Parts: sequence; C-alpha cells; structure tokens
Amino acid sequence: MKQYGGVIKPKTKRAKRFLDNRAPKLTENVKNAMIMKGGNTSMTVTQALKDIYALKKPSAVLYKKKNITRPFEDSTSLEFFSKKTDSSLFLFGSHNKKRPNNLIFGRLFDFHVLDMIELGIEKYNSLSDIKSSKCPEGTKPMLVFAGDAFDHENEHKCLKSLLTDFFRGPVVPSVRLAGLEHVLHFTALEGKIYMRSYRSLLKKSGCRTPRIELEEIGPSFDFILRRTHLASDDLYKTAHKQPKALKPKKKKNISHDTFGTKFGRLHMQKQDLAKLQTRKMKGLRKRRGPAAAAVVAGETSLKTTEVE
Repeated sequence: MKQYGGVIKPKTKRAKRFLDNRAPKLTENVKNAMIMKGGNTSMTVTQALKDIYALKKPSAVLYKKKNITRPFEDSTSLEFFSKKTDSSLFLFGSHNKKRPNNLIFGRLFDFHVLDMIELGIEKYNSLSDIKSSKCPEGTKPMLVFAGDAFDHENEHKCLKSLLTDFFRGPVVPSVRLAGLEHVLHFTALEGKIYMRSYRSLLKKSGCRTPRIELEEIGPSFDFILRRTHLASDDLYKTAHKQPKALKPKKKKNISHDTFGTKFGRLHMQKQDLAKLQTRKMKGLRKRRGPAAAAVVAGETSLKTTEVE
C-alpha cells in the first residue's frame, strides 16, 4: 500500500479487501476487544484475563507479552494497538501495592479513548476451579443487571453500558431457544459489583414450556469500583450518532396507543348518499301499472271523506 497526499491506495487485491473491511459501514462489524497486561501482574490477574478472553472469543485478541503503560496517565499505546487490530474495546490488567489485582475496562471511539473504569478484584474463582461442563465458544450470553445503582448512579450507569458493549457479542435478528445457554449476571450491592457466569439447563416440566435451572460454570468475580474516566456529554452524543440511512422512516397516518395497538387512518373521497346502495324491502319498492293507480285512487277518496 502506498500513501498519496494522506490517502492510502492499495497495490494488491488483498490490500484492497483489507481497506474495505476497515472502511466505515452503515452496519459496523462486531466490536473486537484487545486484552493485555501491564508491566507488573499477578497470577490472579493473568488467569482472570485468560478467562475473560475465553468468554469473549472469537472477537478478542490476547497479548501475552507485558506492555509497560498506564492508561489513566498516557493512552497513546492503547490507541496505537487499537488502530493496528481494529479494536474498539480493551481490557488492561495490572498489579501493584497501591492497587492490587487491577482490571481496567474501556472503550475507544475513532481510535481515541472514550471512557474507562477501573475495577479491583477482591475474590476470584477461575473457570478451572468450578468443575462443570462449559458453554461452547462464541455463545451469545444473556446479560442480567441487578441493583438500583445501575439505574441511578452515573458511574454505575456507565459501567453497565461498558459491560454490555464488552460482553454482548454479535447482533443477530433471532435466537433459538436452545441457543439461550449462557447467562452473565452482574449485581451492584453495598459498593461492590458481583459477576457470576451460569449455564441454563432446559429440564422437562410436563408441559410445553421447559423448566429452567442455572448451573454456575465460572468465572466469578467480586469487584470493587476504583478510578473512572468518563467522556463528556458532547463526545457521548457524537459517539452514539447514527447515519440517516439507519433511522426508521416515519409512516404517515399510523399511530400506536399505550398498549402498543396499531391504528391506521384512511382518507376517502366525499360520497353521494343518494346513490348509496341500501337493503331492498318490499314495502319500499315503487309500484307500477293499475295496482299503483288503485292505491292512488284509494288515498284520494280517504282524503275527501276526511274533509267532509
């Protein structure tokens, strides 16, 4: 590939396909995540990164080498790697005396850091610690958020949005019942965030609807909220902006009530009621011939007798 005046032109078909895949689209690709560790890590952080990578596969890249960087002080290294791997999500693990067993979840917009939240691991059980059958790779999880903090506190609202972006997987039009197999449950309680991973089992219930049981498969985390870096409202608005082609077109003369019932309004031309076809009855039928004349004569005779 060669660059002419800031425009990169491909020289081969492979390079052209690569640039077309990176080009902006109406419906963007699945968000990739890069998972890396800092200069100092612990066994807990290293294993936690591997387990989260197992949940995120195949839309993730795991860096095994150490990266000496501090995202809250300098994010240029993260922005460089995001541009290299076309990733808009990142997870950074580190460990030190001041902040032990540290994980940083973050998002990028236009290859620049949008927001990031730092979580500390207080308790952790890995995938290998919990002996049970696991979900297949690439299973789209169901996300459950419990706790009033996710709805009222600003930092927890941002954390909920970030975790949803990180774990939701590809956007699909429909999911079969047997595909609803993996459940990720997040609970905010007393200043801590509890993350649990379950596998849903469909049992016989004697009727058409199966009975559902949850089996913990790991990993499980007890997090504590630490530092946060949130974007401004204007930057959030720019990041959430959608192209006009994706916005649903407003249909005329169609409305919905509070219950979701659909109503339509029809516009018709003015009708001539004189020509309106009604039900035919014998009593309203016009008489013809001598029978009609006899009826008219009878009516006139009745009138003359009344006058007399």
